[in-house]
Amino acid sequence: MFFMSSPSQALATVIDSCQPKAMVALGELGKQLAQRWAEHQPCDVSVLTPEAAAKALSLSKIQDLALVTDALEQLDFQQGQTLIGLLRNYGTRQIAVLVSDDSGWTDRDFIGLGFKRQEKFASETDSQAFTLYTYNINNYNHKRTWNNPQHWANPHMWNKAWW
Repeated sequence: MFFMSSPSQALATVIDSCQPKAMVALGELGKQLAQRWAEHQPCDVSVLTPEAAAKALSLSKIQDLALVTDALEQLDFQQGQTLIGLLRNYGTRQIAVLVSDDSGWTDRDFIGLGFKRQEKFASETDSQAFTLYTYNINNYNHKRTWNNPQHWANPHMWNKAWW
């Protein structure tokens, strides 16, 4: 967990830890942070609108990081799931999603998509709360002790009989 005081700081920490060379941003805050990063580091930034991305997401290359802010609130749930699924399926290495707690998305929705909840934020300007979720292709699926040949059914019969 990041334990930052604001969503901007938490997302900046995600960007800094990722050191992206290619980044896609959806939403105003994501766009601002991505452009600020690109001013100081060589980075190819693609900016998409939530509506366009939900209809036909096409990325020219694998992205190191996707920042999704102010976006899922503008889409219905099915479109949001499709958008996140497409980002993952296009091979985006890390995804950071900042979503309003009033959006209808729950922890279970993000956990089901392989995300981890990083932190909750209360807005300074109004009573709205936000949650930051992250996905990292390198560690989203934890190792399980049972998921190896030693614990599969009938390992003593391997290579002995073919049906």
